[in-house]
Amino acid sequence: MRSLLTKVAGALVILASVILPLSAASSQTMDAIKERGSLRVGVTQAPPWFYKDPAGTEWTGLGASMGKDMAEKLGVEFDPVEVTWGTAVAALQANKIDVMFVLDATPERAKAINFPKSPLLYYSLAVLVDDDLTVENWSDLDSSEIKLAVTQGTSMDTYVTEQLKNAEILRFPSNGESVAAFQSGRVNAVSLFHPPLIAMRKQIGRGQIVVPAPAYQAQSSAGVRKEEDSQFVDFVDESIAEYYNSGTSQKWYEEFLTSFDVDPSSVPAIEKVAE
Repeated sequence: MRSLLTKVAGALVILASVILPLSAASSQTMDAIKERGSLRVGVTQAPPWFYKDPAGTEWTGLGASMGKDMAEKLGVEFDPVEVTWGTAVAALQANKIDVMFVLDATPERAKAINFPKSPLLYYSLAVLVDDDLTVENWSDLDSSEIKLAVTQGTSMDTYVTEQLKNAEILRFPSNGESVAAFQSGRVNAVSLFHPPLIAMRKQIGRGQIVVPAPAYQAQSSAGVRKEEDSQFVDFVDESIAEYYNSGTSQKWYEEFLTSFDVDPSSVPAIEKVAE
């Protein structure tokens, strides 16, 4: 028994020697960034948030603009690291990236990573509808003549189902399949949060993006690693609050849209709609 206890104690010491340095290293993101000389920002091909031309190497978009500005504030290099929306949380936990912009602060994600208090931006549930339809309110879509596509099992699906009792709602497994239904003419409207519709409309080449009243808005955020030290999350919080309140976030957003051949006045802003 005494021998067994000695072995267990030795194993615990070894385990502690591994865990404690890792914990200490992960609790000082700000120090690690400055020591490394770079801010690692998660990026993914998702205009208008992140975009890299297939023929180029530079990342643009709202999230890239924020990352570049924060890196400049810290006096370090901007280091884009490719992830997906599905792997961003794991990448933060594994210390592969330092921040992921436009990541909604869901209760489930908040168990694994931290989020700043200030909102990054707001986006509204929108519809991409045929050019010959006049849509101002959700009630304008509540007709048996309307076929609307939505992604199954999402908050979009829940809200649309509550609002539209007479329209025919077709549910698809993914955003891409929902938009494909509109592109093929199977439906005359598709509902998503408005920013992804911008790139999709450009690809399709037809349709109008509308945010029907009453507007249904969601708040997006930025994910950072969960740690006791608050220097970095406080820095991100102060930065995104400054960007939002000064109108810089909206300016960067509009600059990207213009470069993407999209008229900023033709799409909703990313600021909260006054109630």
